[in-house]
Amino acid sequence: MRQANSDSADSATRDNRRRTERVPTRFSLMYSGICDGRMVIGNGVVANISQFGIGIHGNHIVKLGMDLSLFVDLPGVEEPMCIAESRVCWMSGRRFGVEVIAPKVEVQNQLRFYVWNYLYRPVTK
Repeated sequence: MRQANSDSADSATRDNRRRTERVPTRFSLMYSGICDGRMVIGNGVVANISQFGIGIHGNHIVKLGMDLSLFVDLPGVEEPMCIAESRVCWMSGRRFGVEVIAPKVEVQNQLRFYVWNYLYRPVTK
């Protein structure tokens, strides 16, 4: 029995390709890209976010490997954050995850700050 638990833990570690921890969240975004020669524009909700990736619940289905541009309504930021390049790395119906590709320095900083603030902000009582 102990061996089975160890094997499943090792399998989970191998399957998790994330470079940084994702934090659960809920705010809106818009995404756009080309699928089968047609422009796709969708709205969605960010389910989780990290410095390098975003989990999304969208209103339009995307395809694995599809390139998307994102406009993220990051809380505490006045204008939507533009992520010019991201790629769909997994999908399940209208749920999908994107990898952020070569983000601008200000986008990297905004993502890093949001994640850091969530993980390390002091708990108030």
